[in-house]
Amino acid sequence: MMRVAVMSDIHGFSLALDTVLTDLDALPPVDEIVVAGDLCQVGPAPRDVIEILRSRKMAVLQGNTDAYLVEAADGRARAEQAFALDQIGEAGVEYLAGLPFERRITPPGGTSPDDDLLVVHANPHDLEQKLTLEMRDRELGNVIGDTRAAVIAFGHHHVSFTRQFGDMLLVDVSAVGNPKDGDLRCKYAIFTWDDSSRRWSVEQRKLPYPLAETTAQILGSGLPDPEKTLATLKRASY
Repeated sequence: MMRVAVMSDIHGFSLALDTVLTDLDALPPVDEIVVAGDLCQVGPAPRDVIEILRSRKMAVLQGNTDAYLVEAADGRARAEQAFALDQIGEAGVEYLAGLPFERRITPPGGTSPDDDLLVVHANPHDLEQKLTLEMRDRELGNVIGDTRAAVIAFGHHHVSFTRQFGDMLLVDVSAVGNPKDGDLRCKYAIFTWDDSSRRWSVEQRKLPYPLAETTAQILGSGLPDPEKTLATLKRASY
């Protein structure tokens, strides 16, 4: 058996990250933790997020907003980007720039690529185009292309769902920091490989959001528009 935890889209909400890691630490041990990008931009504590991630053994991927921050470091940053860049500094930008695009995990006794768990930020080919529950099979096929895996796990859309697509299971693990599925809980997933059935299963975990503490953190953070950030977080939808 193999167990892999996958989380995504922390977006600078360090207390939400602490909530997920505390839950994870209370469970039976996992073999690997993968963070699927979008680490810093939006929330009140981008530096704390990077420090937490770097203090633990886990695979961290690059998300689209991480790439945006690297690009914005040349001095053309918007207000919320400038806040994050000021927090993380040059060392943080260098860290984001060096993050890989994907993590592919072949389970014990499995065959790559068809038994693999593939973790990406948005889809297997870029950091931008979403995979959604509402897409038709043909649309999904156009985005996924010729990628092969047993499971593709991703974030980016911030909406928790699972969907079977041919022989492949698609899993949006939603967001640690700012979910958009109308449900303000911190979300991540645990994938388990069963040796006998030679299949992955998934448990979507949803935890109470530390809203009171995060509210205080946002209002005291120096974010350029803290009230808007807080209202958007509470809405938990697009």
